[in-house]
Amino acid sequence: MKKITFYSELAYLVGLMLTAIGNSLMTQANFGLSMVVAPSYLLHLKVSEWLPFYSFGMSGYVFQGLLVLLTALIMKRFRLSYLFSFVTAFIFGNMLDLALIPAGLIPADSLAVRIVLMMVGLFVVTAGVSLLFNTYISPEAYELLVKEVSKKTGIDTGKMKIIYDLSSLVLSLLLSVLFFGLPDLVGIGIGTLVSAVFNGVLIAAYLKLYRRFFDFKDIFKLRHLFE
Repeated sequence: MKKITFYSELAYLVGLMLTAIGNSLMTQANFGLSMVVAPSYLLHLKVSEWLPFYSFGMSGYVFQGLLVLLTALIMKRFRLSYLFSFVTAFIFGNMLDLALIPAGLIPADSLAVRIVLMMVGLFVVTAGVSLLFNTYISPEAYELLVKEVSKKTGIDTGKMKIIYDLSSLVLSLLLSVLFFGLPDLVGIGIGTLVSAVFNGVLIAAYLKLYRRFFDFKDIFKLRHLFE
């Protein structure tokens, strides 16, 4: 079967757009976000009490900017690809803020609607993330930190991703308790657990599907800038 050409630069933009849409739907479902974005969401909720303009998307790229700096400190260097990683976070943050507008208009009063929003959001997010694996442009800071520290320490990337995810979950729990107290956990819930269990499975399935039907090629000869 002849594969369809899918340009990696387009995969980058579509991947970010799908990820933003999926996260906006999961936010509206209010079952808890993935442990990766939960810390920036919690910071958004708290800071926006004093600074109303501090949106979820803005909080995301500010938080990721700190992760880029942390990566540079750990690696004891700053590469051009680190800067592009922040650019990716900035683009995604603005896409997320735009996606949250129509998502917020969806009535989510019933349990059934919330479940549908969560599941559709999960499938859309993982579809977007899987596309981003097929582009050379710098990923968001979460993935950058995992990749760079894995190379420096020699720890397997998969294991390092688990370490990061667990660290992010702990940070989210601490921020939720610190900002909003107990017993309710803000930004963390059954949706967080579902994401943790099914993200990897869905991404692997999407990658297999994409590579079966698409041939990813570059339009621009810029891959060396991101290595």
